[in-house]
Amino acid sequence: MKYLIRIILIITITGLSACSSKKDIVVEKRVSEPDLEEAAALNVQLAIGYIDRDQLGVALEKLDKAIEQDPENIDAYTTMAYLKRKVNEFEEAENYYLEALEIKSTNPNIHNNYGGLLCQMGRYDDALKEIRLAYEDPFYETPYLAYANAGTCLLDKGDYKQAEKMLRKALREQPNYAGALISMAELGVKTEKYLMARAYIQRYHAIARPTAESLWLQVQAEKALGAQDHYMKYARKLLNDFPDSDEAGMLEEMARNERIR
Repeated sequence: MKYLIRIILIITITGLSACSSKKDIVVEKRVSEPDLEEAAALNVQLAIGYIDRDQLGVALEKLDKAIEQDPENIDAYTTMAYLKRKVNEFEEAENYYLEALEIKSTNPNIHNNYGGLLCQMGRYDDALKEIRLAYEDPFYETPYLAYANAGTCLLDKGDYKQAEKMLRKALREQPNYAGALISMAELGVKTEKYLMARAYIQRYHAIARPTAESLWLQVQAEKALGAQDHYMKYARKLLNDFPDSDEAGMLEEMARNERIR
């Protein structure tokens, strides 16, 4: 999410001389009053930067201030919702999305992101209704985001047929959308279509930096395909680059089970 923000200059009036007229004081005070909408927008932008640097406490303060300055700033609510999702405070995140929708009930981005949260909470049917409001909006400029979101939610729900349909729809519109590529790879692993999983994870790695999740998917695909060299290569990378990840733990557990057998 990018914002065009003008930096505002707040003039602080201190030590007015005794010779200043009342008219001069009124004019100077008027100039010094900050534009609260601009200040709120700036605080949202600062909060996004702090979130990117994982300084979540400072980000929270900036977002609280932004909402106080401009209670109609949708970006402040949706960014706060994202922050709350990041720290697994899902009910609070939901409240912020609902407040944003009270301000702008037809905003497809809010519906899509709120749907993503509901899916994360396991409320799949409610989630898919929200996401549908996004991709069925004829004025939504990036429907592939909602198609991919719906596909990933359907994947989590276990509806693999519909998940593939929505993910392919997303990739027809945006062939290099990383979120849809990695979900297709996961779908391949879950449905034991390992060649498909390999193809999509390779496409993902061609455009995005490997993550613990993506390497684990590749490890599973290569192992199932009997590609021992590739399996060992990606297993080592997973353990070396993400030793404390859940995926590294699953890989170690898989290796222990094999030794036992």
